Amino acid sequence: MPPKPAAVKRRRRYDATSRRARALHKQRAIVDAAERLFLRDGFQATTIPAVAAEAGVSQETIYKTFGSKTGLVRAIRERGLAGEGPVHAERRSNALQKEERDPRRVIEGWGQLTTEVAPKVMPILLLVAAGATTDAEMARLRQELDLARLTRMRRNARTLARAGHLRAGMRPSQAADLLWACSSPELYDLLVRRRGWALTRYARFIVDVMIAGLLPR
Repeated sequence: MPPKPAAVKRRRRYDATSRRARALHKQRAIVDAAERLFLRDGFQATTIPAVAAEAGVSQETIYKTFGSKTGLVRAIRERGLAGEGPVHAERRSNALQKEERDPRRVIEGWGQLTTEVAPKVMPILLLVAAGATTDAEMARLRQELDLARLTRMRRNARTLARAGHLRAGMRPSQAADLLWACSSPELYDLLVRRRGWALTRYARFIVDVMIAGLLPR
């Protein structure tokens, strides 16, 4: 007697879910391995074969999933930008700007998100910046990531401007530049890595600079 259609469908859904779970697990293992090797050995010294061996996968799997070493860097950055918890940090920032009327609370929220995101993202951005001085591929990637960050800061600045929160005479473009500077890996490197500031102190400093520089006194 042939199997019922419903039973066949359930089996296929199960198989698809299982395959997706295995694929996600493999992708996480690859990104974890790449991050360890990049931060330990540098971009140039880290090879796709080394990442494959570290992650326990084939080189073909890495090329098929991420394309190249720069694709791996993008994946590390994207994972870091998500922050902690089930809701992506950028979505939480968007919701905060939409729901909160007090701009100081919005900026305080950005400071809190910084403590989640900065230690995950800044080391890889600094790695890209260092490699960009001698490697054309890394230089292009740095431009790409800088532009992505600037685009986000411009969006945040326009949101503040539309709500009437910027101080008198400040244009959204000026506000975006200030936000871009406060979110720069160079500032993180200066204060956290070189001066040894705690993340909470670093975030508080950024919040104070943004409030003082953006909002009416």
